[in-house]
Amino acid sequence: MSKIIAIANQKGGVGKTTTSVNLAASLAVLEQKVLLVDADPQGNSTTGVGYDLKSLEGTLYECLVDGMETEKVILKTGLDNLSLLPSNIDLVGAELEMLNFPGKERVLTRVLSGVRERYDYVLIDCSPSLGLLTVNSLAAADSVIIPVQCQYFALEGLGKLLNTIKIIQKRLNTALQIEGFVLTMYDARVRLSNQVVEEVKKHFDKMVFDTYIQQNVKLAEAPSFGQPVILYDAECRGSVNYLSLANELLAKQVKNVKA
Repeated sequence: MSKIIAIANQKGGVGKTTTSVNLAASLAVLEQKVLLVDADPQGNSTTGVGYDLKSLEGTLYECLVDGMETEKVILKTGLDNLSLLPSNIDLVGAELEMLNFPGKERVLTRVLSGVRERYDYVLIDCSPSLGLLTVNSLAAADSVIIPVQCQYFALEGLGKLLNTIKIIQKRLNTALQIEGFVLTMYDARVRLSNQVVEEVKKHFDKMVFDTYIQQNVKLAEAPSFGQPVILYDAECRGSVNYLSLANELLAKQVKNVKA
């Protein structure tokens, strides 16, 4: 049975897209069939796996607004098990156009309903806001992963996101769970990084993934080459971290199934 995971944080620069692309790629390397859904108008997940935003013939926008068949828009990537549902700046208009749709909060659920069972995991790179696109993503998801950067103001805005998740759970998606918090941009040498880790663990305890995503030059460089870091440099720290996170996620699913 497939699982849809939204990767969300309305605060920019926390490693949301980096986590979406590289967790998806790592799961694919671990022989899981994965669909990466770019639900961010910036289209960074789309460029992050090698596509030119100007050359796209169909995007998530056409699926949401025009009812285009999802399978016609899905693209292959450099990894056999990883597919992409792309986006570009057109997606900015989707929120306005969807406002008058019946069931406007569940449009993405319908878009994914016909294809989700072809994949083990569907990862949604959410828009960096708490607008209708993010509401759609959370309504469609089984769970949500929240990246938190190990820097100043790490917990800023988390209260609003958690409140939004509670509203979604109450009104739209009672089954939605928080998969966990993943700490990004971690540097063990910096006192602040360790202070943030302590603070996040104090607030969220066992909901924090054991794997931390460390600061890594290769991880930062990979998107400019249109590749997940595991294709850019499979042995670098960023690749190792995201493979570890993927393995931790898979182990968690096995444990939940047995329970």
